[in-house]
Amino acid sequence: MMSKLIAILLSTLILTQSLRVDYDDIVQIDDLIEHAQYHKAEYGDNFFVFISKHYGELKEDHSKNHQEEQKDHEQLPFQCHDHIVTITAFVLHKCFLEIESVELLELKDNRFHYQSSISSLHKKGLLQPPKHA
Repeated sequence: MMSKLIAILLSTLILTQSLRVDYDDIVQIDDLIEHAQYHKAEYGDNFFVFISKHYGELKEDHSKNHQEEQKDHEQLPFQCHDHIVTITAFVLHKCFLEIESVELLELKDNRFHYQSSISSLHKKGLLQPPKHA
């Protein structure tokens, strides 16, 4: 039961983070409801028109025509526009370019005898089995 609860909580956390919902946005939901009620009383807007005026295609016109509400608009949730820039540099160092080639030796069909490895890496001391059991 506890593992299911943890899985549900982690899934919810991942979902909210992928939708870019922050703690501040959740706290500001009451401001959204209050402002929506103001729009219903003042302009007769239903919730979908309110969303369109503040987050959709009517946002630009509403911002121009109602500058007196600008302070209230800044308090609404989901107004944050994050920009992230990541720069990745891939640098080849000279020592990585000098990789030695590996020699492959011809295989013989001796089934019950120890055969040295076909790789030259074993000769250099790499990939050796333990010496003591």
